[in-house]
Amino acid sequence: MTIEPFSLPDGFLLGVATAATQIEGGDRNNNWYRWFEDGHVKDGSDPSVACDHWNRVAEDTALLTEFGCHTYRLGVEWSRIEPEPGRYDEEAIAHYRDELQRLRDADIVPLLTIYHFSHPLWFEDMGGWMSRRSIECYLRFTEVVVRRLGNLVDDWITMNEPNIYLIFGYVMGVWPPGRKSVRRFFRGRRHMVRAHRAAYEMIHRISPELGRPEPKVGVAHHLRVFDPATDRVADRFMARFYDRMSQGIFVSAMTGSSGDGGRRWADFIGVNYYSRDIVHFVPNPAIGFGRRMSLEGAPVNDLGWERYPEGLYRVVQWLAERYPLPIYITENGTCDSRDAFRSRYIYDHLYQIHRLIEDGVDVRRYYHWTLTDNFEWSEGTTARFGLVYVDFDSQRRAPRESARFYAEICRRRAVTTGMIERYIR
Repeated sequence: MTIEPFSLPDGFLLGVATAATQIEGGDRNNNWYRWFEDGHVKDGSDPSVACDHWNRVAEDTALLTEFGCHTYRLGVEWSRIEPEPGRYDEEAIAHYRDELQRLRDADIVPLLTIYHFSHPLWFEDMGGWMSRRSIECYLRFTEVVVRRLGNLVDDWITMNEPNIYLIFGYVMGVWPPGRKSVRRFFRGRRHMVRAHRAAYEMIHRISPELGRPEPKVGVAHHLRVFDPATDRVADRFMARFYDRMSQGIFVSAMTGSSGDGGRRWADFIGVNYYSRDIVHFVPNPAIGFGRRMSLEGAPVNDLGWERYPEGLYRVVQWLAERYPLPIYITENGTCDSRDAFRSRYIYDHLYQIHRLIEDGVDVRRYYHWTLTDNFEWSEGTTARFGLVYVDFDSQRRAPRESARFYAEICRRRAVTTGMIERYIR
């Protein structure tokens, strides 16, 4: 792939993304702590420790400022704000208000995620997203978040990767609650779609009351490329099947139509992009007639995910052809414990965004995943995605070389020849 200088528009925003459960620590009232207690985190990492961000907000906000981030995607922890049904923790709410105010004072635009894979144990014990009551519970929580934090927030994500939550939790059974049921997958999708649509309308109704008349609301969708392993009809069919059932049915239902007379449930489309899958048809009902893998011989990250930056261009181009909405790259990053290829990964994916913008696609933001090494769900803390190294015993932070590269990109909104020589060659 060509390595050449490029620039991004003056109004383009660059930042980083995090999730509350993955960085905060200090909370044991959520489904992920129970998953850890039951022995399902591969390296035995405890999410109630994570990065201790709850006590280090000032330190981590200083890192955002040091890196020149224009925007920051953060989340709230449902189990902290509503530890029991209908009871709200005023100290937790005040904590999030303080964090948001710090960002505002630093001229960093917050993008707030309301739900990111984690919920209180009382919600899990009532059936989670399988329960008919899940929609009303989520909306009750959302209304509290919007009314109490909304005067500091213009940009919202109602849900992060609902497709991944349901696939891993209810099809593959490798995330909480660890069920394997296609029927439950579709029930959860129905409930989450309805909850998002109602939350979209709620945020637009409440925000003007709080002095925020034009909120931007969307979903962070996990999108990837599914390419057939061969040109066989069966492989091509399975690739299209995976594309449609694992992501297409979520994007269409949670976005709606921007055309005349059409209903719309998004003001932007969030894209979380990491990799692609090569799809084989396998005549074996036990594995669902399909097998997904990385392309043989392709460069991969520490988790074996193919590094395929062209896929970001393909995914976003596909969206742009169907939905006339702004696009935010709400997550993009790589697991690289030695920081051996992260700078090149950042360059390659931002270059694809440069291409998209040059081709007339309305891409407005990029959020790198992630600021610091964190609790990476079932992988634990040994899967290192951070621009900043974290020693989880001492909680010492140390910016990696890729952090310095990304900081220069944020300051310049460009990659220069000198930066290429310094960080990539």
